[in-house]
Amino acid sequence: MIPLRDNVPSTRRPLVTWTIIGLCTLLFLFEKLLPDPVLYEFLHLYGVVPARYTDPAYAHVMGYPDGGYESLFTYMFLHGGWLHFLLNMWVLWIFSDNVEEALGPARFTVFYVLCGLVAAGAHILFNWNAVVPVIGASGAIAGVMGAYFRLFPRARVVTLIPIIVIPWIIELPAVVFLGIWFFIQLLSGLTGSVSGGDAASVAFWAHAGGFVAGLALVRLFLPPGCQFCFDPRNRRYDREE
Repeated sequence: MIPLRDNVPSTRRPLVTWTIIGLCTLLFLFEKLLPDPVLYEFLHLYGVVPARYTDPAYAHVMGYPDGGYESLFTYMFLHGGWLHFLLNMWVLWIFSDNVEEALGPARFTVFYVLCGLVAAGAHILFNWNAVVPVIGASGAIAGVMGAYFRLFPRARVVTLIPIIVIPWIIELPAVVFLGIWFFIQLLSGLTGSVSGGDAASVAFWAHAGGFVAGLALVRLFLPPGCQFCFDPRNRRYDREE
């Protein structure tokens, strides 16, 4: 399922969202300039490799520098390929502007990074000895999706569902779209944890962990005394004091 647009209007410029997209774009283009051996080392240093943290002997043999905890932050700004990059940025663009407006730029920035950190932690927990670097903004974006699920349950999401070569476009309630998406991530995590074998693999537990983090934490990041909801009848935000 690919979201095409939602029906929640944004009344402010999502500056933090634009900044995240800009940083991811610059770093992705930088990656494309690196020779393959250098890129391999770069992704192992700045992506999340669970065994680097859980197996000190392995980390020493492989020559990882001590510490390296900055990769728990940097991994969420790197991507493994054009499809990986474009899909992540598109989903971020669809859902992030409304969540940023609800939380405010400063709160949203902290919220986004925290969801990304929880997503990395969930990936490490369920892939304890994995040696493949996991990269991508999708764990933090999953947190944004969890926040959207809670803040805008009455929103509608126009969705593309490819059936072989036939595109099927349908409008779904946000709770249905995001609920199905989360169920797929959870089921995929339970049956396989990580698909594929390179840095662009899908870290399903990172997605599930980020979503749960966003769902649980978003209320804590709302401005005091203010909650947001969307009324589709008049296409505006209502403040619930």
